[in-house]
Amino acid sequence: MTFSKIIGVGSYLPKNLLTNKDLEESLDTTDEWITSRTGIKQRHIVSKNEATSDLALEASLKAISASGIDKNDIDLIIVATTTPDKVFPSTACILQAKLKINECPAFDIQAVCSGFIYALSIADNFIKTNSAKKILVVGADSMSKITDYKDRSNAILWGDGAGAVILSASDNLGILSTHIHSDGKFENLLHVPKKNDPSLIDTIEMQGSQVFKMAVNTLDKIVDETLLANNLHKKDIDWLVPHQANIRILEATARKLDMDMSKVIVTIDRHGNTSAASIPLALDQGVKENKIKPGNLILMEAFGGGFTWGSALIRF
Repeated sequence: MTFSKIIGVGSYLPKNLLTNKDLEESLDTTDEWITSRTGIKQRHIVSKNEATSDLALEASLKAISASGIDKNDIDLIIVATTTPDKVFPSTACILQAKLKINECPAFDIQAVCSGFIYALSIADNFIKTNSAKKILVVGADSMSKITDYKDRSNAILWGDGAGAVILSASDNLGILSTHIHSDGKFENLLHVPKKNDPSLIDTIEMQGSQVFKMAVNTLDKIVDETLLANNLHKKDIDWLVPHQANIRILEATARKLDMDMSKVIVTIDRHGNTSAASIPLALDQGVKENKIKPGNLILMEAFGGGFTWGSALIRF
C-alpha cells in the first residue's frame, strides 16, 4: 500500500512586526489586556508590495530544500489561503510560475483557518490513489489585508505568514488519517461580509465569545474522533500542533488530551493568528527547535470560519 509522508517543512514570516505596544497607540487596549485574553504579544505584517504568493514562495523554497528533492519532481501544488493575490488565477498558479515549475496541476482551496488540514487531506488522497508522487502543500495568508484596525476585537488577533510541506509517496506510514468537517449555518459568526462599495475594504467580522465556545467544543469532538479512528489513546500522542487562534483554546485542547503544555507547539505569542499558515508555521518551528523528531506521533487540529474544522494524525 502507498502512504503519504512529510519529507520537508519550511516557513516564512514577513519582516514587519506589529507588537501589542504598537496597537496601544491606535486602539483602546493594552499589552496586558491582549496577552491575558489571547496569548499574543506580536504578529508579522506584510509590506505594501508583498503578496500572499511571495510568502508562499519563500516557505516553499525552504520546504523543497529541506526535502532534498528536485523542484521539478513536484507533480501537484495545493495552496490553502483566504487572501489570494487575485480573484484569479489561483495563488497556486502564481506560485507555480514563481517556482518555475511547468505544467503540473495547481489549485487553491479555501477553508480559512482549517485550510492547511483540508489541503493536507486532499494531498493525502492524491497520493494514496497514485495520482501524484510529490506534492507541495502550502498554507499562506496575509490576514492584515482584511483586518479592520479600528476594531479592537479583531485587530489584535491576525498576523501574516506562510508554511509549506513536501508530501511524498512512501512505503512507510506517514499520515495515519485526516478528518474534515463543516457546518455552513454558522456563517455569520465569523465572516467577511461584502460591503458592495468599491471605496471600502471588506474586513473580518467575528462574534468572539460564540466562536470560542464552538471552537472548544468542536475540537474536543475531533480529538475523540481521531483517536477512535486509529484505535489510539491520549498518551500515544507525542506532540499537539494546533491552529494558533487563542492560547485558551490551545490549553483547553491540551487538557482534553491530558497533555502538559510543554508537549504543545505554541507560536501564537510570536505569530498571532495566521489562519491557514499557522499549523505549518508551528510544525516548522517545532522541527527547528529540535522538539519534533522522526517517528513522533503528531496531532494537528484546526477550527475556522464556515464553520470548518479538521484534524490530521501524522507519524513524522
